[in-house]
Amino acid sequence: MATTWKDDPELQEIQDRLHSGDATVRRLALIDLGEIADETHVPLLAGALDDPDAEVRAEAARALHAFECDIAVTALIGSLEDGDVRVRDAAARSLSELKQPRLARLLLPHANCPSPVVRGAILRALRELRVPEAAEPALDALHDDNAAVRREAVGVLGYLKQYQALPALIATVSGDPEPDVRRVAIGALGFAADARVLPALLAGLGDRAWQVREEAAKVIGKLKLVQAAHALIERLWDDYWQVSLQAARSLGRLRSTASVSALVRILGHEIGNLRKEAALALGEIGAASALPALEPMRDDADPEVRKAVRLALVQIEEQQGDAAARNPAE
Repeated sequence: MATTWKDDPELQEIQDRLHSGDATVRRLALIDLGEIADETHVPLLAGALDDPDAEVRAEAARALHAFECDIAVTALIGSLEDGDVRVRDAAARSLSELKQPRLARLLLPHANCPSPVVRGAILRALRELRVPEAAEPALDALHDDNAAVRREAVGVLGYLKQYQALPALIATVSGDPEPDVRRVAIGALGFAADARVLPALLAGLGDRAWQVREEAAKVIGKLKLVQAAHALIERLWDDYWQVSLQAARSLGRLRSTASVSALVRILGHEIGNLRKEAALALGEIGAASALPALEPMRDDADPEVRKAVRLALVQIEEQQGDAAARNPAE
């Protein structure tokens, strides 16, 4: 049986502070109450979401993250429409930490709420719960007027890893006007070892937004789509070094022998991170033809590059040794 306020002087003192005329005192009382983590106190925390002070309401929303019960979730959903952005953000964060799939039944009815703030927060919470029922509202939300809502919808579909969502995700990659939504859609394709994603990823490599190109290069490496090697080689000279770095990294994962000469050229790049990734990629590929370019780089000015070069030389030596063992000279 839970300890009552009357039986516990500490709880009684917290209750007294919850009724203080000083908002700071009430807020600190909520912190103390939340740390006790007793579900019987949820109604008090939920009641504090109606406090006249926004900081107090936000603190109540933060404290409720520890309680996965109907009362707490329903109260937090209501706070998504609070007039203060701090309260809305705190409620959204608490909802996104839910781990009990059964609570999705409370969230789903609000997926089409008139408020884009609520729609986005509900989808973000559903993403973490990974319930199949979330696919339908997420697919609908891909056409939402609000870019943040579309982004959250893509996240839900990516987490669910449902192949039936592939056509919609592929269409988002090429058709959404917002770069960040296209980037997240590219990332969501990373679960699908499916030939249908290759054209979308190749299109992503040519996207006008460098963040989308970077994500496309990353996913190609993750899925080990060797058919995209030549497109990745072209991206080694992207206007943004972040894209070039990811292209080099993925070429290493693909073990693309066709990229060796291009990666050797990148070894001379002025940016140390690019030289490092080129060396690591050459090590993964294991091409002996890269040795003359790698050997002088043992003395590179960047210690991280030197470390990558040493590792690459060892990898190439090991792979060449393995090859010799498989094909002994007659």
